[in-house]
Amino acid sequence: MKRSLALIATLASGLVLSAAAQTLPAPAAAAPAGPVKIAVIAFQAAVAQTNEGQRNFADLQKKYSPKREQLRALAEEIDTETKQLQAQGDKLSEAVLASRTKAIEDKKKQLQRDSEDAQNDFQQEMQEIYNTLASKVGDVLASYEQQQGYTLVLDYAQQQSPVLYAQPSTDITKIIIDAYNVKSGVPPPPAPPAAAPRPAAKPPVAH
Repeated sequence: MKRSLALIATLASGLVLSAAAQTLPAPAAAAPAGPVKIAVIAFQAAVAQTNEGQRNFADLQKKYSPKREQLRALAEEIDTETKQLQAQGDKLSEAVLASRTKAIEDKKKQLQRDSEDAQNDFQQEMQEIYNTLASKVGDVLASYEQQQGYTLVLDYAQQQSPVLYAQPSTDITKIIIDAYNVKSGVPPPPAPPAAAPRPAAKPPVAH
């Protein structure tokens, strides 16, 4: 089953992934006679929530973490220099004031360029990761559809989805996630470390 898919996601630290729509193919053959069997799925969520998806997207975040820190440091540097210039402006000569103002403006332009480049690179890599994984999850979905005899599977997470209501029992999202995890053999991501418990407050000592 051939699918053209794109991920809709919002990412932390100013790196935002743009949205694109999923296109589902027309059935290759006429549906067999008999009762219609329908299921629903949140396909994008299924892809992202597989063990492989969580691992790959986390690795991508880690890859761009140094760049985010670099951009954050440059933004803080610009903010500090701007405040210093505002505080010292009336004490500086016109030449020094103009020079420092230009230096700040140049850094602002650099920050904007670097931010846009980082965002574009992140988006492209995220899209490639998603498309590759979505194709493999789609194969698992197609096999499950055939095995279970579904005549129609609807993606209810799409903005233009025709699904207004569905019984929870018809939602196969978790089933597909679990099936793909078994097929891929990728273990679940490690659980985040638990927060250290706060010490109990000591009762007041009576005097």
